Amino acid sequence: MTNTTKTMENVNTVLFDLDGTLINTIDLIVSSFLHTMEEYYPGEYVQKDVIHFIGPPLSETFEKLDPARVEEMTHTYRTFNHEKHDDLVKEYEGVYETVETLHDQGYKLAIVTTKRSDTAIKGMKLMGLDRFFDVVVALDHVENYKPHPEPLEKALKQLGSRPEEAIMIGDSQHDILGGKNTGTKTAGVAWSIKGREYLETFEPDVMLDSMSDLLEVLGVRAKK
Repeated sequence: MTNTTKTMENVNTVLFDLDGTLINTIDLIVSSFLHTMEEYYPGEYVQKDVIHFIGPPLSETFEKLDPARVEEMTHTYRTFNHEKHDDLVKEYEGVYETVETLHDQGYKLAIVTTKRSDTAIKGMKLMGLDRFFDVVVALDHVENYKPHPEPLEKALKQLGSRPEEAIMIGDSQHDILGGKNTGTKTAGVAWSIKGREYLETFEPDVMLDSMSDLLEVLGVRAKK
């Protein structure tokens, strides 16, 4: 864990990204992109080529590839993604326990994700995290997505929180910049597929080596 000389005991609200932060969907996302690319661009893409697709909404990614086939490619991606979801999604060590502790300690929690709400809730339920979150702000709930402040502001409004008492946690620059644009504290996760060093270039307030580090950052005593 880095940049944690100052704890954030004034923070009472935690906004989490979902994919690659709370649940390990990396294999699922990469496989879904590779399946889609092979369908439309046979033999042209391998794993390292699709990693930079992770983060923004599908529409933005596919718009850059072929504006005429955005809906078609999105449908291909989502069909495969839903079929393989439960087989390929995995948990990250320490996430459930950390979220449970924050919930039990009275922290206000929300998911702010660039995926659709139905898929987000599917992943949360699979990992047993859904019971901790009354607020989920997904792609289909907003007009603008991270790093635009709209989704974070919407989550904060639903929680009755202010930016200065919140922290945004995520695995991509969209999360860190979204937090900065909204006025929250920010935390990057070192297990980001894009790499710790890359995420650190966006200067999050803290970098978490494991999700349980968040408890120390917030000055919360872990459950025994």
